[in-house]
Amino acid sequence: MEASSFELPAVKVQRIAAELKCHPADERVALRLDQEDALKNFRECFHIPKMKDLPPIDLSLVNKDDNAIYFLGNSLGLQPKLVKTYLEEELDKWARMGAYGHDVGKRPWIIADESIVGLMKDIVGANEKEIALMNALTVNLHLLLLAFFKPTPKRYKILLEAKAFPSDHYAIESQLQLHGLNVQESMRLIKPREGEEILRLEDILEVIEKEGESIAVILFSGLHFYTGQLFNIPAITKAGQAKGCFVGFDLAHAVGNVELHLHDWGVDFACWCSYKYLNSGAGGLAGAFVHEKHTHTIKPALVGWFGHELSTRFQMDNKLQLIPGVNGFRISNPPILLVCSLHASLEVFRQATIKALRRKSILLTGYLEYMIKLYCGGNKAATQEPIVNIITPSQIEERGCQLTLTFSVPKKNVFEELERRGVVCDKREPDGIRVAPVPLYNSFHDVYKFVNLLTSILDSAEKEN
Repeated sequence: MEASSFELPAVKVQRIAAELKCHPADERVALRLDQEDALKNFRECFHIPKMKDLPPIDLSLVNKDDNAIYFLGNSLGLQPKLVKTYLEEELDKWARMGAYGHDVGKRPWIIADESIVGLMKDIVGANEKEIALMNALTVNLHLLLLAFFKPTPKRYKILLEAKAFPSDHYAIESQLQLHGLNVQESMRLIKPREGEEILRLEDILEVIEKEGESIAVILFSGLHFYTGQLFNIPAITKAGQAKGCFVGFDLAHAVGNVELHLHDWGVDFACWCSYKYLNSGAGGLAGAFVHEKHTHTIKPALVGWFGHELSTRFQMDNKLQLIPGVNGFRISNPPILLVCSLHASLEVFRQATIKALRRKSILLTGYLEYMIKLYCGGNKAATQEPIVNIITPSQIEERGCQLTLTFSVPKKNVFEELERRGVVCDKREPDGIRVAPVPLYNSFHDVYKFVNLLTSILDSAEKEN
């Protein structure tokens, strides 16, 4: 989404403050933003945790019946209220008719994954036949790498960011070992420049240009789990393919967070989990994408019964009729209870649309950034007051909803004080606290309350020092 296509967050906040004749940090601005939010009612589709149910809460500091300030959708999304209904439908069907449930109902178990895959199309920007819902993210990554990573004496490297999520790092390391390759020589890690947190696009493209002929696969995060940096997927894809590389992405932190156009961008393959921004619950059903251009050329290295064409699957003649494309990568029958929870969330996405959610997200996170800089920004350094640094890129096209914060005081103390006051976020090594206001269920007033709590905590830290 181009910055020039709508009113920038800071401009909108200042305009509303002028209309209300108040300071931009006034609570009335947050309330007006919520009032004007066309998506605000989707919050009612989710269970918002109460203060009293949070393990670290200090009930002397909060109203126990208030909703928590939940900014952790980047780790685990909240539960859609439809989940219980959908689960009970399938449990009831199982109880009433047993094995006949494989063939009847709104989610026949034998094709349960296929019955909801159409709801993923707009979220990842792909054709239905390019998407499979199966397994967990790292399992899918292994299956895809087994198919796409075919090292030769001249082309044997996998390129990835130096601080990729551990599961990606381990998967690539083990794939290289599986092929008998030297990990040090074959695992090409690209680091930010000295003193910087963010990878510059020009540095990524330079490595691809210089070393591309020795790189077999480029595997990047769509959006980095720690910094919150949204990588330029089309640019990396184009550069890598120009050098003869396959280009894939782990979209764990991108899917359901930013707009994706995997088909149009020509991405070779991708995988994602669904328990973060897609709200399917811990260990939810993951997804995989293989571009249709590979339908008849890339085949799975490991196959199972559910990769066999459904029309002849039950002939049991042990003569594999592999489904072309990504659906041939399916190995086992879909787990119906995981399908239910994902289905519940995807129905909400269908109504809200990823385009509208992204537009709200830009404003919501922009408001958070504006308020943090106003209250806790680096301009306070000269006064020795505690300051907050945002390491996530400020350009809206280079981030999703998450901001990663670092502090001039110990992050552990800040994090624990936030938890005691009902803010649900997380800390990540080496020194970041991640906060992710999610447009489906977070409000501008949530942001307002968070920043005021953060400011109060930092003020107390200053007095103690």
